Amino acid sequence: MTRILVVCMGNICRSPLASSALHAVLAQRQLLHRFEVDSAGTYGGHQGEQPDPRAVAVAQARGYAQISRERARRVTGQDFQRFDLILAMDRDNLTNLQHQCPTEHRHKLHLFLEYAGVGGVAEVPDPYYGNAAGFEHVMQLCEAGARGLLDRLAPTGG
Repeated sequence: MTRILVVCMGNICRSPLASSALHAVLAQRQLLHRFEVDSAGTYGGHQGEQPDPRAVAVAQARGYAQISRERARRVTGQDFQRFDLILAMDRDNLTNLQHQCPTEHRHKLHLFLEYAGVGGVAEVPDPYYGNAAGFEHVMQLCEAGARGLLDRLAPTGG
């Protein structure tokens, strides 16, 4: 089983969207049995909260039910041991993870879109202070990232 953790700052916008997109692509490709996906944030101020309602709306409009099960949490020291890949949504959060991560686990840290092979953009922008269009753009990036990531990790399927 491959364990993937997607990480943004507050764990209420980008990482729940990425987690939901990953779950949807895994289900579509019948790979749920081979992967575990979770999300977390580098900031703990939203601990236990549901994702932002705008993120929920964008995900649910696509039928991504996983978003309703997401709850904000902060990255813990155990996450660095437990997960095989820890994928940050942007460079700031990647830097925060690098400062927290024990040296022996730093090879697991990457930018989500770069690792997934999504060309043209390396970071998923934070839509929190924007409008619904920003959440739609982030959802599209997360979907592309999910497909690219799974193409890389499971190119032949189940």
